[in-house]
Amino acid sequence: MSGPTLADIAYQAGVSQATVSRVLNDKPGVSSPTRQCVLTALDVLGYQRPTHLKPVTTGLVGLIVPELTNPVFASHAQAIETLLSREGYATAVCTQAPGGMREDDYIRVLQSRQVAGIIVMSGSHADTTADMSTYHELVDVGLPLVLVNGYSPSIAVPQISDDDISAMDQAVAHLVGLGHKHLGLAVGPRRYVPVQRKEQGLRAAMDRHLEGRGRVTVSNTVFSVDGGARAAVDLLGQGVNAIICGSDLMALGAIRAARAQGLSVPDDVSVIGCDDSALMRYTDPPLTSLRQDVKLISTMAIQSLMGSIRGDTAFLGERLVQPELVIRGTTAPARVPTVNPSCEPQIPSRAVPMSDTRFAR
Repeated sequence: MSGPTLADIAYQAGVSQATVSRVLNDKPGVSSPTRQCVLTALDVLGYQRPTHLKPVTTGLVGLIVPELTNPVFASHAQAIETLLSREGYATAVCTQAPGGMREDDYIRVLQSRQVAGIIVMSGSHADTTADMSTYHELVDVGLPLVLVNGYSPSIAVPQISDDDISAMDQAVAHLVGLGHKHLGLAVGPRRYVPVQRKEQGLRAAMDRHLEGRGRVTVSNTVFSVDGGARAAVDLLGQGVNAIICGSDLMALGAIRAARAQGLSVPDDVSVIGCDDSALMRYTDPPLTSLRQDVKLISTMAIQSLMGSIRGDTAFLGERLVQPELVIRGTTAPARVPTVNPSCEPQIPSRAVPMSDTRFAR
């Protein structure tokens, strides 16, 4: 066949060449989701479908996400694909794996495929140092565009974000209520809008709830399990007794790092994640997390995009969606040092080796 090979299509769809062959020849034995993955790969790669595989949809929409290894992005992709299907559109999901295509490259490819619109999630619009010229070009040519989780005021398109300020207020209220006064924030690089908002929200909430008697320590690493572990080592070394993480994956890394220090979660250190990915209720202990309303955010994104495609007057600016704190097993009351009337140095209720006294509270 001309154009992409079976191997190219199989790689794009994440399936075997035999599966691609079955779909192309309309053979049974392929599930509907897998079949849709192959058909989407055909469209993305510009392969001319056989007549019997011509789409019944009215068009193709591009969805650009940073990755699918983070469960929250996979959840968004699934929700958006389902919603677009109901509107009669196929979805081309584009992930920015390390060493792969960049966002600007994907946008050019999607334009060449004459997509009806593009949704970008946690993309360049979330990076305060990024070049926004590609977005401006899309606006200039009238291609419908919606930006999710990250805000750039210079881009006149609908933008929908998780409310990071509200998230931090809920987390602080919970932790302060448990007696915690020194909170750590484990997040990614500070150039990102959500990171800046989380730090701003955390400091404001601490001032509001503790009237200047609290303390905040921030560690900037990367949004990954290893990044969370590195941040936790830094924060624990500075004496925090509770850690709020910028993602659930970071929270899992923080828990691992705390345990490596001989500390218990939540008895010695409380940990809160962000996003409340589907499997977080099954971790040990189940993770307390700030649930991102994936369904509502995705619905708002699709409604905005469909409105733009139809030529309706769109809301140009940012709309925020409030998250929900889901309390599970990784937060607990702060330990209170025992009273020692002999004026000897106070020892926490859980004895720790002298080499680890920097973690005692």
